[in-house]
Amino acid sequence: MPWSNQSGGGGGPWGQRGGSGGGKSPWGSGPQNNGTPPDLEDILRRGQDRLKGIIPGGSMGGGKGIALLALAVLAVWLLTGFYTVRPNEVGINMVFGKYTGTSGEGLRYNWPYPIGRVQKPNVTEQQRIEVGYRSSPNGQTRSRDVIEESLMLTGDENIVDIDFDLVWQVNPARAQDYVFNLQNPTGTIKSVAESAMREVVGRRQIQAILTTDQASVAQEVRQIAQDALDAYGAGVLVNVVQLQAVQPPADVRQAFFDVNAAQQDAVRVQNEAETFASQVVPQARGEAARAVQQAEGYREQSVADATGQAARFSKVYDEYQKAPAIIRERIFLETMERVFGGMEKVIIDQNGQGQGVVPYLPLNEMQRRQGAANQGAANQAATNQGAAR
Repeated sequence: MPWSNQSGGGGGPWGQRGGSGGGKSPWGSGPQNNGTPPDLEDILRRGQDRLKGIIPGGSMGGGKGIALLALAVLAVWLLTGFYTVRPNEVGINMVFGKYTGTSGEGLRYNWPYPIGRVQKPNVTEQQRIEVGYRSSPNGQTRSRDVIEESLMLTGDENIVDIDFDLVWQVNPARAQDYVFNLQNPTGTIKSVAESAMREVVGRRQIQAILTTDQASVAQEVRQIAQDALDAYGAGVLVNVVQLQAVQPPADVRQAFFDVNAAQQDAVRVQNEAETFASQVVPQARGEAARAVQQAEGYREQSVADATGQAARFSKVYDEYQKAPAIIRERIFLETMERVFGGMEKVIIDQNGQGQGVVPYLPLNEMQRRQGAANQGAANQAATNQGAAR
């Protein structure tokens, strides 16, 4: 039902029912026109008059005022083109969507939107991509394996399970390539890293991958991935590739470890045999050389002795020819001295006088006994002297 602010009708929604005063509007006291509604044209006219007083020239229709208003709006719009580049960012300037240049850190300017735009990628942040597994939210433990990414075929037609990380960042010198050439940076880099790892693993034997070649595998994968991304114009730097786990597939892991242990035992036994051989063979060669040298020394000694005996015999024979009787007697006496000199002797008188046995004085035995007695006395005197002290 329409309302009325006339005083005779009990007042409108802001009027005072039963009061003597006129109705009030929601903005304060009611109009002072004897309760009649406000004139909308009058309100518009008064607002127009106030606006004329603000604008120089006093007229809305003047071209100068419109120009100044347009200039003010244009100035404010141009001021929105200022932007700040942080130390870890690079500014990529675009005008109408076209790349126009790169700006370094500090306060910079480019055409405001919608003419110009600026993108500021972070070029120092180290970002990590997991291949073959996914870690827990805190990044401390591995939550699950992704076997479709981790299982790879080696050069000797074995399967190996490899989990690794690739750490990358935006190339500060080619940040515009990263912005314009990569629609899905994480997916692209991950695909390149996985492809590079499969290429490197496919050229190696599984035993080398599991043991000695892990460092070279990581370095080669990093280089291949970097070359591929450079060829794509990705504007990305691959900093490091880290192998997290390298092992056979879970289904055959225990059997592979048993085979590996058997191979290691075989290598160990072979090394022990080679060590034993390296000790025994030189020792046997040394013994053989020593025996040969001893035989050669004995031969030289025997030959020299025989030569000396023959020369001595020749000299004796020469002297024998000069005086055979004397030489025979001398030889006889020397032989008897050599034969009987070291044994006990009993002399028997062959002429039959006496009892047949000739007594003799054992001077040698007496001399030996006298020397032993003198030595015993000297020892006893030394002992007594020591006890007296």
